[in-house]
Amino acid sequence: MQIKKEKIPRATITRLALYVQELEVLEQQGEKVVSSEKLARSCGVNPSQIRKDLAYFGEFGVRGVGYYVHELKEAIKQSLGLDRIWNVALVGVGNLGRALLRHNVLRKRGFVIVGAFDCDPFKIGEEVAGLEVICSSKLPEKVKELNIEIGIITTPQERAQRAANYLIEAGVKGIVNFAPARISAPENVAVEYVDFIHHLFSVAFQISLNQSKGKLK
Repeated sequence: MQIKKEKIPRATITRLALYVQELEVLEQQGEKVVSSEKLARSCGVNPSQIRKDLAYFGEFGVRGVGYYVHELKEAIKQSLGLDRIWNVALVGVGNLGRALLRHNVLRKRGFVIVGAFDCDPFKIGEEVAGLEVICSSKLPEKVKELNIEIGIITTPQERAQRAANYLIEAGVKGIVNFAPARISAPENVAVEYVDFIHHLFSVAFQISLNQSKGKLK
């Protein structure tokens, strides 16, 4: 897939990941072709948005026919870098970290946690989901040894930056931060935040808004 030079909007990347998930479902159901209208409905967008998103990567679909499910799924996965295995380090083996280590969905999506790290001496040496918990200070040597490219931070808030520093110094170029804290990182290190509270705030607001609208009727 040939990616155009202009900057691709962040929202487009998010939608592309959703398209992949829906295309996988269709493929599992035995569907060979899908119209832009049907794909749009299942993804909660309009057909023109799908066409606009895909246009960043080339021409897809056959007029009057639709999109070939398998081919489109593979093309999007290639564009997102999902056609390969990514080795991941997890820093912070608390309750959330343990849950992620034991969750098979990451591995199924091509993200394999190959190293678990923590600075708590009571956790170091413990085995979780088949991985021995290693001292975070050993990240630099382990990142090279295990060919780790992505880091996941699940530490308490006050330890997030230190965990990020370890990962950055080790050469990791992408971080997903579950800790409720903003972290500083060089421009060449991609950082994404997963904030459950933010989403709960958003849902609470939408519920309150809908309730307010109901009272006005």
